[in-house]
This record gives sequence, structure tokens and C-alpha cells, in this order.
Amino acid sequence: MYPEMMIAPMRQELTSAGIAEARTAQEVEAAVNAKGTVMVVVNSVCGCAAGRMRPGVRAAARHSVRPERMITVFAGQDKEATDAARAHFTGYAPSSPSIGILRDGQLVFMMQRSEIEMASPEMIASALARAFEKHCAMEAK
Repeated sequence: MYPEMMIAPMRQELTSAGIAEARTAQEVEAAVNAKGTVMVVVNSVCGCAAGRMRPGVRAAARHSVRPERMITVFAGQDKEATDAARAHFTGYAPSSPSIGILRDGQLVFMMQRSEIEMASPEMIASALARAFEKHCAMEAK
């Protein structure tokens, strides 16, 4: 685990964009099991999280259509929260960073590290915006 003062700015990059931090399994479960849509971002200290994922997620969070809830867990720091989030990413191996969108507790979109590593922040934001429009628009409910 890294010292909290080192990763605090990495956490703030997402929380300042309106993405709530989930630091316990209970907070993850409450967000995921609530009716509607939730984006779950698995944050990380790696370079692809810093240079690609966080900027892409921040841009997507400004899109006109968004999930009803957006939460983030920090891999390698908040172990039980991260494990709880990953338990909902059925069919996918654990990866950091990663982004999942769930509707009524069911995974409907997943972006893993392998996709994030190969994408620019703009590509990530665009893919998330398309997923928001498909899964989070009022008609999708």
C-alpha cells in the first residue's frame, strides 16, 4: 500500500468530478444494488490510470447523459471495496484500472486495463459517453 498522502491527489482527480469514493464493501454494495445505473471506476496508481483513464472518466462525467450514481474504489488501497466492486464484474478477470457500468445490479458495460492502455483520454470519454447513452438514458430504464 502507498502512503495516503501520495495517492490523495489521484483520488481527488475523480472525486472533484463528482464521482463518490467507496472505501468499504458496504458502500460499494449500496451503490451497486440500488435501482438504476452506476458507473464503478477502479482507480490505480499506474501510468495508464493517470494519463488515460482518469482524464477520460473526468471528461465523460461532464456528458449530458450520465449514470445515476458514479463511484470509485482504489485498487491496492481499499481492498475490501475493490474486491466488492470486482465481484460484480462477472466474466472479467480483475484489472486495474477498469470501469464498469451496472444497471439494476447487472453489468452492462466493461472497459478493462487492456482497452484503457491502448486508448487516449478522448477515446475513453467517447466510449463511456456512448455507453451512458445506451445504458443510462431515460429510455433505457
